[in-house]
Amino acid sequence: MLDIRDISKTFNPGTVNEKTALRNVSLTLENGQFTTVIGGNGAGKSTLLNAVAGTWLVDEGSISIGGVDVTNLPEHKRAQFIGRVFQDPMMGTAATMQIEENLALAQRRGKTRTLRSGITSAERDEYKELLKILDLGLEERLTAKVGLLSCGQRQALTLLMATLKKPKLLLLDEHTAALDPKTAAKVLATTQRIVERDHLTTLMITHNMRDAITYGDRLIMMHEGNIAVDVSGEAKKKLTVEDLLQLFEKASGQQLANDRMLLG
Repeated sequence: MLDIRDISKTFNPGTVNEKTALRNVSLTLENGQFTTVIGGNGAGKSTLLNAVAGTWLVDEGSISIGGVDVTNLPEHKRAQFIGRVFQDPMMGTAATMQIEENLALAQRRGKTRTLRSGITSAERDEYKELLKILDLGLEERLTAKVGLLSCGQRQALTLLMATLKKPKLLLLDEHTAALDPKTAAKVLATTQRIVERDHLTTLMITHNMRDAITYGDRLIMMHEGNIAVDVSGEAKKKLTVEDLLQLFEKASGQQLANDRMLLG
């Protein structure tokens, strides 16, 4: 479903601020695979996600989604293949619009616009059923303005909107980092349910090692623009934080020195 071949990305080349963020990275995700990506600051995980999304083009290599070469496609053209949830809960929804209006926008994205306005009763019933999976009571608040929701409620709604049309690839960019632990756990559990229900190919960045181990069926740990650790299947199910630290030290030749990851 996602095929990344030997991609590299250097920012500010030829200047004193030159920074190589990705170094010949290759990665293949099978259809329906839920992969978590972890790494310290500057490891390359966000650059990898943004390269796939088309936020910026890579210097070398290729990226294909569902068999389509998107390497040179701009971000807005890749959007037809991708659903994305950002770290900031304020992104991804329209604060001044109602919950049902936001869902309608997501559902009609990419369709030809017509003079028909409003939301039908059938659509409203559909939205109520969709919102029930969040277990936040939002199905009874369809006409509430999104700007009145809590950060957790808003991020959960963004997740639902991003997956409404079952994208070929779901990108989650530390989508629970700005939430309190209890709310983050609820959003992550909802994420897992939606991904499993719709068999979505997913790439999720997290700074939390326990979350990276708990969720998904594959774990990738990045270091200095490369994939240092890649664990899946039964090996991932048995993985502990201590195991992950040992794998990282063996692969990188150094101890992990990142408070955010160690304390997460």
